[in-house]
Amino acid sequence: MDFLKKHYEKILLGVVLTGLAVAIAFLFFRISADKQELEDIRAKLTNPRVQWLPDLNMEPPRLALERLSAAAKFDFSAPNKLFNPLTWQKSGDRLIPATKVGPSVLSVSNISPLYLKLTLDSVTASESGARYVIGVENQAAAQPSKRARKQTYCKVGDKTESFTLLEVKGPPEDPQQLVVQLSDGERGTISKDQPFQRVDGYTADLRYDLEHKLWTKWRVGAPLTFNGEDYTIVAISQNEVVLLARSNQKKWTIKSS
Repeated sequence: MDFLKKHYEKILLGVVLTGLAVAIAFLFFRISADKQELEDIRAKLTNPRVQWLPDLNMEPPRLALERLSAAAKFDFSAPNKLFNPLTWQKSGDRLIPATKVGPSVLSVSNISPLYLKLTLDSVTASESGARYVIGVENQAAAQPSKRARKQTYCKVGDKTESFTLLEVKGPPEDPQQLVVQLSDGERGTISKDQPFQRVDGYTADLRYDLEHKLWTKWRVGAPLTFNGEDYTIVAISQNEVVLLARSNQKKWTIKSS
């Protein structure tokens, strides 16, 4: 204890000097570590690690090029009617789009065939040879007076307005068949049980509901007037009617409903 009492200042001073020496030695290590850290930071900032850029997505420009290569189609008529404004017409007390009037809404409710019929009505025997009574009905004749059924007396070789009798098959007084050639060159046969018949035309029933008009059994050449325009039927087939506008010679085809 006497030693400590006599020399405690020296011991305390030695402890302090030792601590200072340790602190100075620590500072050297600390400064070196800070320098290394700063150097690492500088190296990272001046020489950063560059990563490869990802591949470019070329799909959007490819699709854009495909759209540019395709021809653009613009319809400025329907439904906005930009350059072809819709025309309205008056029908009675209503305004109706022009696309819903005229031949476009004319309807064909029925089409019926018109026949050319030849029948063997009777046979008359005489000294000059057999004569045959042939009934002729031409429903498609242009003149009404020629549409009714008429009988014609003829023998082989005779020529009428409708046909020529070419040949008789079987006994002349009781023939099995008569061979005829029509005025257009077609050949046909007639017997008592089997007349000759073919379609030579059609009639049509038409209706225009906007004006409550109805035409029944109308034929080719018949006139029609509706929507303030005059038309003529120029053709009728099994499933359609063709109209000709008199004002501009435009043709309209109406299908049978």
